[in-house]
Amino acid sequence: MPLGVGFLFNIGDKVVYPLHGAGVIESIEEKEILGERQKYYIMKMPIGDMKVMVPMKNVKSIGLREVVDEETVSRVLERLKKRDGGTTANWNRRYRANMDKMRSGDIYQVADVVRSLMLRDREKGLSTGERKMLDNARQILISELVLAKGIDEEEASRLLDELVCSEDPAE
Repeated sequence: MPLGVGFLFNIGDKVVYPLHGAGVIESIEEKEILGERQKYYIMKMPIGDMKVMVPMKNVKSIGLREVVDEETVSRVLERLKKRDGGTTANWNRRYRANMDKMRSGDIYQVADVVRSLMLRDREKGLSTGERKMLDNARQILISELVLAKGIDEEEASRLLDELVCSEDPAE
């Protein structure tokens, strides 16, 4: 079945699926779903022991990308220490802006969502919708840190808490 493009990723590649998180491509399989045969990347997610099927023909449109390198991780961790407020008081606008950032799949944007919601939670508390968004954004960021740094989920979670919630970010 010609797909028009070669394989963008290979088995064993560490990739990020925006709004779902990072995982490892375990296999490439052809499946028939709803009468249509197509090839899928089968991703194993490190958190939640879940598998995700990504249609290969949709890889570019959904923004599947490689896990970031160590240098990028260092810049993201520095960014998490910043204390700039900069979020609107209007819940609806803030929610939409944060959702756009998460959809981008950009690790810096996801880190900004995690930082701003964690800080807001500490200062004023979060609505149910924002709490759910924070939990999802944290999971996405943690899953990428797990694969990029080779650490476990607990260590990545602790690292986020230390960086964002420390009273003095210079510590």
